[in-house]
Amino acid sequence: MATGEAGREIRLVSRPVGEPVPGNFELVEVPLGELGDGQVRVANRFMSVDPYMRGRMNDVKSYVPPFELGATLTGSAVGEVVASRSEQLRVGDVAVHGLGWRDYATGPAAAFTVVDGTAPLSHYLGILGMPGLTAYAGLVDVARLAPSETVFVSGAAGAVGSAAGQMARLLGAGRVVGSAGSETKVRYLTEELGFDAAFDYRSGKVTRLLADAAPDGVDVYFDNVGGEHLEAAISVMRDFGRVAACGAVSNYNATGPVPGPRNLGLVVGKRLTIRGFIVGDHAQLRPGFLDKVGGWIRDGSLVVPETFVDGLERAPDAFIGMLRGENTGKMVVRLGGTA
Repeated sequence: MATGEAGREIRLVSRPVGEPVPGNFELVEVPLGELGDGQVRVANRFMSVDPYMRGRMNDVKSYVPPFELGATLTGSAVGEVVASRSEQLRVGDVAVHGLGWRDYATGPAAAFTVVDGTAPLSHYLGILGMPGLTAYAGLVDVARLAPSETVFVSGAAGAVGSAAGQMARLLGAGRVVGSAGSETKVRYLTEELGFDAAFDYRSGKVTRLLADAAPDGVDVYFDNVGGEHLEAAISVMRDFGRVAACGAVSNYNATGPVPGPRNLGLVVGKRLTIRGFIVGDHAQLRPGFLDKVGGWIRDGSLVVPETFVDGLERAPDAFIGMLRGENTGKMVVRLGGTA
């Protein structure tokens, strides 16, 4: 790579109020410079946009620090090593890392993890990455799914939801129900992903729609949405049901206090468990997860839906679209390059 070559990055220049808009972001060109000892440079081929990033755009305390204004955004990405001054990574290696939202990622070798590259590279950001492990951990470690139980997954056409619903079925659930934001997505869940039932949450009262889809109740709720969905699940859940609280995307763009479920009293009588979780707390599951999920992908048991947006300059559009539910499966930004 020639000295003096430049790359592009996306920076956060203002904090969103409500739904993010393109003006919150800025595309800038930066010189790449020379590598220091122990550093590598990766040409990013795919980068991820994920719901948790919306929370980091607010200047509030959370489990991860907020993004800084004027700084380049970060997130999962995968690409090819194009320059290296480290014995740990060689030119041509494929690596995943946390320096997305840019064409080229430069840093110490320890910041990059080499993968075998036998799967499509985008899979390492989705089903074989954080979203897939989140789905698996939520079912296995948090909700303790047992055979023949009924599982409800909200946001079931998204990256985590589509994985969680399919994994629940493959792990022996007796019935899997999902919610999505359109009739097209509902059909996709039942006709392509193997959900037993699904409903369009925009078409009526969620509690009624869920009760119709799960007439015998729900044992496990995998919550990606919060709000009305959580209230509905509490109403419909059986005694000793478990909620794996993964996210609350319905609240992420809220500009004021968000009311909680109005039926929390049922948690006591039904002896429900509601447990929030962060995927990083379940890293010990990763080897078994990769083995099991890799097998499901290879034998065709698990479908991997993905939605692609091309070009770093369109990454903000992909992020905004993902929050609006414009994706089916994992939303991925496809970057330039030859790998």
